[in-house]
Amino acid sequence: MLMQSNLMQRVAVAIVGIPLLLWLNMQGGLYFLGLVLALSLMATWEFWRLATHRAHPPSVVILLPLTAFVQLDFYYGFIGYWEAILAVVMLLYVLEIWRNQGSQFMNLGATLVGLLYVNLSFGALLRLRLSETTGEGSGEALVLLMLLCVWAADIFAYFGGRGFGGKFIKKRLFARISPKKTWEGYLAGIAGSALAAWACSAYISGCPDGRAIPAGLLIGVVAPAGDLLESMFKRDAGVKDSSGVIPGHGGVLDRFDTVMFVSPLLYFLVHHW
Repeated sequence: MLMQSNLMQRVAVAIVGIPLLLWLNMQGGLYFLGLVLALSLMATWEFWRLATHRAHPPSVVILLPLTAFVQLDFYYGFIGYWEAILAVVMLLYVLEIWRNQGSQFMNLGATLVGLLYVNLSFGALLRLRLSETTGEGSGEALVLLMLLCVWAADIFAYFGGRGFGGKFIKKRLFARISPKKTWEGYLAGIAGSALAAWACSAYISGCPDGRAIPAGLLIGVVAPAGDLLESMFKRDAGVKDSSGVIPGHGGVLDRFDTVMFVSPLLYFLVHHW
């Protein structure tokens, strides 16, 4: 009964959340900034909660404004991305001098890992959407390409793993962190991502011609790393979900882990392919 209730929650959130996400991507501008700002603030709070299991990070009241500052700088360019991140890092160094809880190494390490991962990932997503319409594709189409590839990889990996997992390759993909992931599911995920990229390039205006499928293949290859990374942090903290803000899905880190990992990769590809 509990599993059925959880499934219904997941379906209900997907029915509402996916169209909303696609609509915000279509609108772009301040609408997309609002989405990224909300996700990055929730992810910062969730990472802070994980960090408190192993260290004594600064109050979340300090960390949330720092995240907002970095994300707003990614959009408005007050002082530049590099300068904004440098200012945040140096401020955290100075703050730790005045704190005497736990290990300073652990406190700074846990805090910086969380802030940098969240802000660089969502900052890359924001800058990707702000990309102008060029030969590399429009920002809207690039974000849509990434979302379709990530979703397709997830769906194909799930059903590929359930249908064929362990039948051809007995060794698990990464048993230490995620014992249920199989090589069959992983390969099916790569195929699904490539198929989604082909569909995007064939039917969606603004999608980069000729380079969407290689990008889709690469997204499929690295997509599980986002989930594994977040699972590693949760295992170290000894928790099942990063939070419960998304019913049936856990937290922002749980639901957007792959998007967070893939966004910087696609941003890099767009600006260097």
